[in-house]
Amino acid sequence: MTASSSDSVDLVTLGQRLRHLRRTRGLTLDQLSEAVGRAPSQLSLIENGKREPKLSLLQAIAAALGVPMQDLLRTEAPSRRAALEIELTHLQKNPAYSALGLPVVKGGRRLPADALESLIGLHRELNRVLTEQSATPEVARRANAQLRADMRNRNNYFAEIEAAANKILLSVRHTTGPLSQRGILDIAAQVGFSLHYVNDLPSSTRSVTDLKNRRIYLPQVASGKGHDPRGVVLQTLGHFVLGHNDPADYGDFLRQRVEVNYFAAALLMPEKFAVDFLAEAKADRALAIDDFRDAFGVSYETAAHRFTNLATHHFGIPVHFARVHESGIVYKAYENDNVRFPSDVTGAIEGQPVCRKWASRTVFEAEDPYSSFYQFTDTTAGTYWCTVHVESTRSGEFSVTVGTPYEHARWFRGGDVSGRTVSTCPDPDCCRRPPAQLVENWAGNAWPSARVHSHLLAALPPGTFPGVDNRDVYDFLERRDHAAS
Repeated sequence: MTASSSDSVDLVTLGQRLRHLRRTRGLTLDQLSEAVGRAPSQLSLIENGKREPKLSLLQAIAAALGVPMQDLLRTEAPSRRAALEIELTHLQKNPAYSALGLPVVKGGRRLPADALESLIGLHRELNRVLTEQSATPEVARRANAQLRADMRNRNNYFAEIEAAANKILLSVRHTTGPLSQRGILDIAAQVGFSLHYVNDLPSSTRSVTDLKNRRIYLPQVASGKGHDPRGVVLQTLGHFVLGHNDPADYGDFLRQRVEVNYFAAALLMPEKFAVDFLAEAKADRALAIDDFRDAFGVSYETAAHRFTNLATHHFGIPVHFARVHESGIVYKAYENDNVRFPSDVTGAIEGQPVCRKWASRTVFEAEDPYSSFYQFTDTTAGTYWCTVHVESTRSGEFSVTVGTPYEHARWFRGGDVSGRTVSTCPDPDCCRRPPAQLVENWAGNAWPSARVHSHLLAALPPGTFPGVDNRDVYDFLERRDHAAS
């Protein structure tokens, strides 16, 4: 058995510890090799992290050095210099460095300390730049698909975030109902921040936090239709309550965004009061997203999202959610009820067209699409009931859908609706393939000019916080810092 296989020892660290202990004892390689019955070249390979020693040899070395074997196997470096040499060795094994075709620099005693420090600094910067490279749309789609799978596995219920939100509410003595603006100010103070509303926030941001002076800067006017200004504040505070660090990659950025959105909703619609409200409505077989929205004074989409957090965990109701543009393209989606959203080869749902027979699209053909809309849909995965709300934005109209399998429709207002459609997608004959007569009339006689959005072809914005211009942010903070001093 080898040391690394038994204890997962890092060979570079092991070698550094062996060299340090040998020199501390005043032994040369020749002297130690004679004591353990091994060639000096073999011990040199071990000290340089290039050979994996057997356990019996490590025991012999420890005995010759007069130390417990555990001293050889410790994970910490024996000195700061050794720690830097270990880090340099690992950094130079990085595929990104190997791809540059540059020579490997040995970190032994002949390498001056300042040169070693400089090399480490350059490698760290190289890694930082590489992690901030622009994410391709495929990378983003894969990251989003993985995140959605994680949400499905936990039924979109985050117990740790619920607990964090409840702790904050208790700290500001919030005991009932929706969270007020006064309560939000109290929460900000509790977390150690002051709020400042300004008219010159960088255009690429919804808020900017000055960690040095513990100030959160927010726009004097909400940044766009559908953005609850209370939510923006609570999302910003959520990063600090939940202990977020700078995102390590695009997937981490998306995860943090989901978590702070959840945190904000858990404060605006506290779990205890939200569950009590929904339980009463379920007992009356009158669950309704509209009522849920009105009871807590939030947007319909926030209420729909919050419902997905609580419905399965507390009431055993599996659900799906979708935000679909009037063109039929999915912008957001979630499910734990086995509804089959269209997806690409990466598993991504966003950007895919939904079936024309689904309620998310038939609502746009309704006589009054802005009133409550309900529909049953027979699909290849089963029959689903949906309630849909249409909202208008600068980018067009969107449908926000909450759905559930047929057997759970009885708990909802509108669960007895007679409207019903049949969807056989992904069968192209369902709604993708034009009728034969249209094909005969127009095949070969149509040449549409496609509206290609440039963002579909470009890489996603680079940076630790994608799309944010750091220069603008730093200029803004500098102005504000001078104004405050």
